[in-house]
Amino acid sequence: MSKKVIIVGGVAGGASAAARLRRLDEEAHIIMFERDPYISFANCGLPYYIGDSIKERSKLLVQTPEAMQRRFNIDVRTESEVIGIDPATKTVLVRSKERGEYRESYDALILSPGAKPIRPNLPGINSSRIHTLRNIPDTDRLKQRVVDEHAGSAIVIGGGFIGVEMAENLREIGLEVTLIEGGPQILAPFDPEMAGVLAKELENHGVKLRLSQTITSFTEQGNRITVHTSDGRESTADFVVLAIGVKPDTAFLKDTGIELGPRGHILVNDKLETSIPDIYAVGDAVEVVDFVNGSKTAIPLAGPANKQGRIAADNVCGLGTTYKGSQGTSIIKVFGLTGAATGNNEKTLQRMGIPYHVTVVHPNSHASYYPGATPLSIKLLFQPDGTVLGAQAVGYDGVDKRIDDIATVIRFRGTVADLAELELAYAPPYSSAKDPVNMAAYTAENILSERVRVFVPQDLATRDEQTTMLVDVRSELEHANGHIPGSLLIPVDELRDRLYELDPNKEIWVYCQVGLRGYTASRILQQKGYKVRNLTGGYKLYQMANYQPGQANSQELPADHTAKMEIAAAETVPAEPQTERHSATSFEAQAKQHADAELDACGLCCPGPLIQVKQAMDRLEAGQILHVTASDPGFYEDVQAWAAMSKHQMLQVAKRADGIIEAYLRKENPVQPEAAAAQPASSPEGSTMIVFSGDLDKAIASFIIANGAAASGKKVTLFFTFWGLNILRKTEKVPVAKTFIGRMFGMMMPRGSRKLSLSRMNMLGLGAKMIRGVMKQNNVSSLEELMASAMEQGVEIVACQMSMDLMGIRQEELIDGVKIGGVGYYLGKADQSGINLFI
Repeated sequence: MSKKVIIVGGVAGGASAAARLRRLDEEAHIIMFERDPYISFANCGLPYYIGDSIKERSKLLVQTPEAMQRRFNIDVRTESEVIGIDPATKTVLVRSKERGEYRESYDALILSPGAKPIRPNLPGINSSRIHTLRNIPDTDRLKQRVVDEHAGSAIVIGGGFIGVEMAENLREIGLEVTLIEGGPQILAPFDPEMAGVLAKELENHGVKLRLSQTITSFTEQGNRITVHTSDGRESTADFVVLAIGVKPDTAFLKDTGIELGPRGHILVNDKLETSIPDIYAVGDAVEVVDFVNGSKTAIPLAGPANKQGRIAADNVCGLGTTYKGSQGTSIIKVFGLTGAATGNNEKTLQRMGIPYHVTVVHPNSHASYYPGATPLSIKLLFQPDGTVLGAQAVGYDGVDKRIDDIATVIRFRGTVADLAELELAYAPPYSSAKDPVNMAAYTAENILSERVRVFVPQDLATRDEQTTMLVDVRSELEHANGHIPGSLLIPVDELRDRLYELDPNKEIWVYCQVGLRGYTASRILQQKGYKVRNLTGGYKLYQMANYQPGQANSQELPADHTAKMEIAAAETVPAEPQTERHSATSFEAQAKQHADAELDACGLCCPGPLIQVKQAMDRLEAGQILHVTASDPGFYEDVQAWAAMSKHQMLQVAKRADGIIEAYLRKENPVQPEAAAAQPASSPEGSTMIVFSGDLDKAIASFIIANGAAASGKKVTLFFTFWGLNILRKTEKVPVAKTFIGRMFGMMMPRGSRKLSLSRMNMLGLGAKMIRGVMKQNNVSSLEELMASAMEQGVEIVACQMSMDLMGIRQEELIDGVKIGGVGYYLGKADQSGINLFI
């Protein structure tokens, strides 16, 4: 006689169990009960349907009852809720919309009731303007609220996966969104510094974040609803999305004898059997084993639910398959960024008392010389014996495959040595010869072998200044742009010559930007006899760890939502308030229609994009629009500053999801003389530089700055004196009459820009060749190209007559276009300049 199997609930676990059962047993009588009209739908896709990423509602329906019956011969009964179980008689009590209440017998029972959104018992909680998102009917109600009622604002309560996805998607379709979270961070599976990067991305796109806020009540006022929090603040919007978590939907099991956990989850063994024979349970309603630490937990994710459904079906059919637990591998899209995690985070390991080490790296998603490479941050947690415990990653590209690699190693109880030895697919568009996963493992191996000792940003709070020294081993420019308070600057290239500045009786804590130079410095110091630690993840991790909501540059939407402007790009910064606003589609179409010129500056490094923008704008007439794309990350800020300095209008600047920066600029009318005369006197607009050095690196810096300043519309004068004159010499020998001293100088000094050496690490000329090669690989203009570009932009190149006389250099030996001048000429130019530099 065939076996009769009842499945309670569809979607992930139940539908997977039903399909697997039929494949294993063609004769089984399978009945599936589902309280809703839909048995299998893409519940993970619901937010994206609301946000219009998924256009057609039908795409959400994975399987219909009719199709399930035709293909798998399964008796699907929708709008039929199981409200009770009698294990003694092996029957279930069903409440059906069509048949009323009745009982159905079973030989085996698989429970997949899922979890339901938590609705706290607060004043006003029953308002129709408070929505949850669990199923298709919930989705339809939310979609109607947004579309049919033209809602313009929303408050999302809860910063978990559903809450963040809803905040993103509502913002994507133009709503003003406030996200309120009870804890100090969003996305609990991530550690705070990693979650902070994703929180910043939300804020950068105009989502208002309020963390550590407890909801006290709701008040409905007409077609608006107000949320009251424990700090006395109020937030008002058109509707609320409640996403503070889920609880197992197991109330109907209360008197069945099935053993439940403290939070109502169904307790199962490794075969997913409950405490009662022939009753199995799967999905969000069950308590599972944490694969990493062995404790009991609940992980409501679609992947584990599908696997559990398959395993339960195996055991109904006597196959004896076991479920070994879940490691909680998860991923989320937050506008342009991706965040992913697997295994345990630091909070869990600390709570469980498990010893661990941590390393953080910030490699590129693929080979840096191939266009489109973007940085990603990987945090790896591992035991003192090397066993991998968990990982988190955040970035624009390549996050998913890196976490999947690490998740696989965790599943096989692998170590950081296994990660280091992984042979992963490589080609420049996809990865690097040393994959980011390998890089994380290499740094972990260095920690285990004690080749380096590390500290994390949190350790700075308890650092004893009497027994430690904090040293920044980055460059002077990096240090000036931001550093950890109390740190001494000693660039790593100067470290060996400045050891006398360090106290050998103190432990030296070093840091750089991402950790690599810090590791080099720690190796130098360690072999010199110092006790040393390196900040894993560098200053970048320090910034991530110290991010607080409210620091990001958010974008405000217009109050009149009937004319809302939707921003499809990752970040948009309007130059000034607009009198007319359009939807995202019409705005983009309008911008493209009005773009009179297109400029592709992708692949160029600073100042290349700005120079090309300036040249392109020079070719336009007043009122015309330039559309420019660039891949240089600094271009996002640079083009805005350039537009302000050059008095052009920035219509739109945006970071796309792929890291490309787009900008639309309108050329403004030049200021007429009469108008200029009427304006108050302003500070000098010129820039002057004295170039004293003849070092290649300093010459490059001089012309990069000069090109950037010229592109911003400034009048630039470069005054070359003494050794700087070598930059201007022609490469070929020029026959001119000279004194003996002049001939000696000419023989000893480099002839022209191609013969210049580096100020440091020249290595008999090899260093200069290396830097030129690196510049070429990274599409940075050569010194000679920078010089030509500067002169084309009108940069004035002046050679000091006095220095030429002393060094025996004649005008015929200098490149074309160089003006000869003296100190008086320079001082006159300096008097007209707002910026004066000495290089």
